[in-house]
Amino acid sequence: MNLPKDLTKDIITRLKSIEGQTRGLIAMLEEDKDPEKILTQFKAIQKALDKSHFLLLDEAYRKALAIKIVETMDACPGNCGNEDRIEFIRKQFPNLEMDDLTEKMKEIAELKKRIDARNEQSS
Repeated sequence: MNLPKDLTKDIITRLKSIEGQTRGLIAMLEEDKDPEKILTQFKAIQKALDKSHFLLLDEAYRKALAIKIVETMDACPGNCGNEDRIEFIRKQFPNLEMDDLTEKMKEIAELKKRIDARNEQSS
């Protein structure tokens, strides 16, 4: 699965910013700065990292999974032997937790691969 380039660019920008914040935090520790300021910087870095992680999961993985579900449904005209599982994943999609997205992406990709192979053999 390829991530959208605009999303990748945004996440890279965010990570570079986090990298700079982390270097600043290291300097604060080396200079024995106020522990409260250090804690504030840790929290800022964690929040920025969490945002980047959520953006990746929500934007990229959810969209990629939606596209894969549609492609798999299109490849299965109703008699491919995987209709029930595809429909199950499709119905689960709106309620999937972030941790389940990558697992479902792998599963739907495998289903699509099997359907494509089956369709190719019957051609």
